[in-house]
Amino acid sequence: MDQRAAIVTGGLRGLGRAMTLGLARTGVRVLAVGHIESDIPEMQALAAANGSGENIACLVADIRKPADCDRTVAACIDRFGAVDILVNNAGLTFTYIAPDRFRRATPQKFWEIPDEVIQTVMDTNYVAADQMTRRVVPRMVARGWGRIVNVTTKLSTMNMHGAMPYGASKAALEMATEVWAKELAGSGVTANIVNPGAGANTLGMAQEMRDRSAAGSVPRLVEPEEMVPPLLFVVSRAADRINGYRFDANTWDASLPPADAARKEGRRAGFELHVPDREAWPG
Repeated sequence: MDQRAAIVTGGLRGLGRAMTLGLARTGVRVLAVGHIESDIPEMQALAAANGSGENIACLVADIRKPADCDRTVAACIDRFGAVDILVNNAGLTFTYIAPDRFRRATPQKFWEIPDEVIQTVMDTNYVAADQMTRRVVPRMVARGWGRIVNVTTKLSTMNMHGAMPYGASKAALEMATEVWAKELAGSGVTANIVNPGAGANTLGMAQEMRDRSAAGSVPRLVEPEEMVPPLLFVVSRAADRINGYRFDANTWDASLPPADAARKEGRRAGFELHVPDREAWPG
């Protein structure tokens, strides 16, 4: 992997930071993209301690803006010569949409959410990923190899009560992954999903867990580093034929060889079609 170059969006903190460091440890050269300048010194210090400082470059960009997407791709090519891997990780979660989510007596209703929150979440969680992918895929297809890795969420999170607009934005990226995989078939470029599979132990989620703890319900959090084993598999040559799949980090069996863990864990991206239960059919 030491000849590969990657872009990781949201790469300066949380899940993205762990995936950036994990890729760099294998020799992948990574452009970690974030939106907060003050995150860069910590990222650089961690990279140096990780022994992979020379493999990581940092960039502040707002990838909701097409011009910043162009600048990001150009920066990776200028620094590392190519973009072989794109990890669409940048996202806004419930901690942005409703910081008091677990302190409220009832979940926020979709009609109570301001327009600007809806737009910002959709732009960050779906539109930015779409813009970045459309910019790098033509180059990957021309070279006959590439990896698109999207971070969505559990299907049960997408459609749960109080999930708007987070669930809708991730559902859009989930379905996009399925379509991209179909259209990329046979090109040497793949599109897959790597998810935490449950709440992740990131800065924002830590506050959520404190709120949940007060309510008496605290599920196990997925450590950001758990994203690394399934990610390293899907970007490897061993996954050349793996296209249009979803892998959850919390159920990835690291005791198995990666290909066996993937075979055990992998599910098709997108949404399964269910025949309605006619006995329970409304009306």
